Amino acid sequence: MRKLLTTGAVGLGLLVTVAAPSALADQPSDGMLRVTVGSPRHPAGALAGPAVNATCTINRITVNRFSECEWVTVHLDVVKVVNGRPVVEGTADFDVKHQMTLKTNSANWSEKFSISKARTTGQGRGVAVNLAAASGGGTRAAVHFQQGHTLDSAASGTVGYTTTIAPKKIKPKAKTTYNYTFTKAGYSPGSVSYASAVYRCDNYYGSTRTNRSGCAIPQVPTGVSMVGLARIDEGIRKLRARGGHYGDPNGGKPLHWMINKTQENANRTAVCPRTAPPDMRRAGRTSCDEYPFASTKEGGTHLPANQREITWVKTQENKSQGGRITAWRGQMHVMDGDPFYVIA
Repeated sequence: MRKLLTTGAVGLGLLVTVAAPSALADQPSDGMLRVTVGSPRHPAGALAGPAVNATCTINRITVNRFSECEWVTVHLDVVKVVNGRPVVEGTADFDVKHQMTLKTNSANWSEKFSISKARTTGQGRGVAVNLAAASGGGTRAAVHFQQGHTLDSAASGTVGYTTTIAPKKIKPKAKTTYNYTFTKAGYSPGSVSYASAVYRCDNYYGSTRTNRSGCAIPQVPTGVSMVGLARIDEGIRKLRARGGHYGDPNGGKPLHWMINKTQENANRTAVCPRTAPPDMRRAGRTSCDEYPFASTKEGGTHLPANQREITWVKTQENKSQGGRITAWRGQMHVMDGDPFYVIA
């Protein structure tokens, strides 16, 4: 009887290629490739700095701004077909852990992964695995792993990533797709795939003299602090005390950065009067500070009036705020559409 090696996975919504019904009809009556697809993955993120690595949770992708841990459990059945019915001759269950750490100052980074020793029954022993990885968005992935390794013992490897970026450029968002092929003598191969979290590289603040390339996981919010900017900080806290919650890291909805000068100017004009009120002019507070910032998707009048505020401040305080935002954006690689919070 012709024997088959079939694979499945629990938990992360693994991507597989399954033959169409017409193709299956052409297969020999004593064989087929059966693949089990697990439930969808549930990415989890945290507001964290670049030095903090994401922790590992079984059957989840856990991310922060600059790292990811993906813990996958894979179940494999060794099957033959007897009298037209599949019979499981053995099983192999194993885990794969990926720890991806991006860099804030380079578009080249690396990933470590480990494959556990399989827990086997019957003919589940002696299954070999090959692993390939592919990226996108101008990033190349190179796998370093002992191909053909048998699941009877643990193994580890790395994936190296390289991205070439020109100054003032942002690469498209991308992710890594991991492709596994399993083989065993006397059985047809089986395969399964799954993907990493989405990442993105840029050299937006770079120049011909200075390379400021770096990569981030854009779905994870970061935070910019207004603490110490007396009037701006005060205005945001007053808005939050009245129920304004956008940008509040304590349970509010995130804001989203916007790179669009025309819309930014329109947002500012929509909420800021041309001149300060007389009492503000007498106090020297002639600069209008709008919240949410005009350079966000929520700026201008995009939110209801009870979710926004303007504060009249001294020009130097507004300039100091601009400097903080520029430094934060560069450090955290915040680009168009990225979520963030404002600490006040």
